[in-house]
Amino acid sequence: MNLFKPLLAGARPIDRLVAGLGAAIGISLTILVCSQLPLHAGDLPIIVAPLGASAVLIFAVPASPLAQPWSVVGGNILSSLIGVAAYQLIPDMMVAAGVAVGLAIILMSLLRCLHPPGGAAALTAVIGSQGIHDAGYAFAFAPVGINSIALVSLGLFFHRLSGHSYPHQPVAPPVIADKMRAEAGFHLEDIDRALAELPDNFDISRADLDLLLSRAEIHAQARRAD
Repeated sequence: MNLFKPLLAGARPIDRLVAGLGAAIGISLTILVCSQLPLHAGDLPIIVAPLGASAVLIFAVPASPLAQPWSVVGGNILSSLIGVAAYQLIPDMMVAAGVAVGLAIILMSLLRCLHPPGGAAALTAVIGSQGIHDAGYAFAFAPVGINSIALVSLGLFFHRLSGHSYPHQPVAPPVIADKMRAEAGFHLEDIDRALAELPDNFDISRADLDLLLSRAEIHAQARRAD
């Protein structure tokens, strides 16, 4: 049964239900909004498939750096532009697909808008329908850009109603935690050094990591005092 335990720290069943409801509403309303726009040239889709993955991030993990508005909008648009350029400049589709996704990751990382569905957006621009290819660079803005902006806007509204912070604003660590950290020699620089020593990246912001460790330290101090 360990296989079915939640992988996300702090995940609760009610949060998963709210995330599913939000994604259902968000995707449906995004299609409704975009269907009113002139996006019907040829077989150009009203909504692109990578938006389904964007919805997972926006509604299921709104605190993730990968789910923030600039990550969604910037990541999807820029990656689509890369995909279109790769398709137009590289005759071999296999090579164009690999180059598109690889360059999309590099560009998103450099511009601080890393968003996993951006890789799918770049790939879609290469292997998509003739309508997508005919649209050229405009595909990155309509439908991809419009889809992304609509979904983020709906996410902002939904999370206000559900009580989540989106765009995510880390809570300041409690004052008592600052005193404890000072006594224990625990500082943000220590977090930076620890992260630099590890070979992997983590899907959590530095500020959220500081808050989590601060609160864990409070509970550890209280447990030792009992």
